[in-house]
Amino acid sequence: MKAKQVLFFLLGVFAMLGLLWLVTPADGVNLGPLNLRFASYERMVREAGEKKVDVDSVLNAVEARFRMEDDTLSYYRRFFYENPDRIFLPEEDYHFFDPLFRHLEQAGDRMVRVVHYGDSQIEMDRISQDLRQALQERFGGSGTGLFPAVSNVPSASISKSASGGFVQYTMYGDSTTQRAGHNRYGMLAQVVKLSGGGTMSLRGTKNRQAREGVKTFESVSVLYGRGEKFEAKAVSDTLRPVPVVESRENGTLITWHFGRPVQKATLTFKGSAEIYAVGADGEHGVAVDNIPLRGCSGTIFTRISKPLMEDSFALTDTRLIILQFGGNMMPVVHGTKTIEQYQEQIQKQIAYFHEVAPQAKILFIGPSDMGKSVGGRIVTWPHLPEMVDSLKATALRNDAAYWDLYRMMGGENSMAQWVRHSPSYAGPDYIHFTPAGAQRVGEALSRSFLTYYDFYQLRKTLPEGRVKQAMQP
Repeated sequence: MKAKQVLFFLLGVFAMLGLLWLVTPADGVNLGPLNLRFASYERMVREAGEKKVDVDSVLNAVEARFRMEDDTLSYYRRFFYENPDRIFLPEEDYHFFDPLFRHLEQAGDRMVRVVHYGDSQIEMDRISQDLRQALQERFGGSGTGLFPAVSNVPSASISKSASGGFVQYTMYGDSTTQRAGHNRYGMLAQVVKLSGGGTMSLRGTKNRQAREGVKTFESVSVLYGRGEKFEAKAVSDTLRPVPVVESRENGTLITWHFGRPVQKATLTFKGSAEIYAVGADGEHGVAVDNIPLRGCSGTIFTRISKPLMEDSFALTDTRLIILQFGGNMMPVVHGTKTIEQYQEQIQKQIAYFHEVAPQAKILFIGPSDMGKSVGGRIVTWPHLPEMVDSLKATALRNDAAYWDLYRMMGGENSMAQWVRHSPSYAGPDYIHFTPAGAQRVGEALSRSFLTYYDFYQLRKTLPEGRVKQAMQP
């Protein structure tokens, strides 16, 4: 074919497509299950003029906002009132975390526990592991925290296996999961029923993506209740430590201290019991539990036995509870009324945690940006910004702090750019972070929290009157 013929052929194709573009309705033409449509001229012009989120610029700006030029009250005042990546505090009270900070300062002689609940966004220890590493580097500690004796969700931070009479019951998930027939689910929103006995093997992870602190542990714990002829032993190499047993009416905590870092341990059980959690921690310092509840919107906790939860949080000395939810609600949100109903449910959950863990502070993390295909484009889910603002207001109104993940990552339509970033910071579902993206999120969360701790330390050296005056809005 000659060059002139090729040119006329291409011009003819373009002319036909142009004609189709002109006559095709804006909502397209349905061809069976398919919908054929063309982008309108107005849409093309609008999209060309839209400002796309530059992920690197967003993250560089986050880093710059945390860069401390001088450790002065003026810096903290700007952080407290102007930094969009800060943790927002109820009634703008910069003393909010002070009780928690006092306990963290004593972590050299004791264990302080942080419990991180979330949906599938935090599976495989995403986000939790970066917060854990930051806190353990500052306050000490090791190990991966609490986890279920039996689980169908793997962990990136500890390897475990179990054999014997273990049956898992959860209060979240689809119809394929087993329900217990009672409300004694415990801290992990699940319970493992032991009958006759069994064995568990634990090993610090060899996962290259895991943080260094979880590769060894110095103690192993079992939180259980309703034991009948129940016995438990822990062994690591040739070490058979003497257990420390703490009991309350609805729960018992057994802890074995090995006296040095170990990479693996074996637990053997006899009898029957309800096992609410197993833990691998340090002798002291900070423990951070990663508790992913796949498919959960965070409204289930009020259905768990209050006495059991009270005893569990007291026995484990839980001082901070993080709730990271909201994303799983978006597919069913069609307007303000649904969001208001969800607000009411979240308010009840926060009130419940205040009741069962009065010694703990509560931090709510709202959903990230989430991408949805609309007219062939990946855009933010409808009503998501409204959901974020509503959850923030709900948390602050109910004596819980709030961290705005949605805006930290760039706000509207940012998720599409996190997916397209190299390396990719989010998966092709436009919902979940990759390990690299989750690390950036976890680092930003940790920086925000520890900035408040640095401010707390500075305030201890200054007269309260001077601090109060300098921090006036």
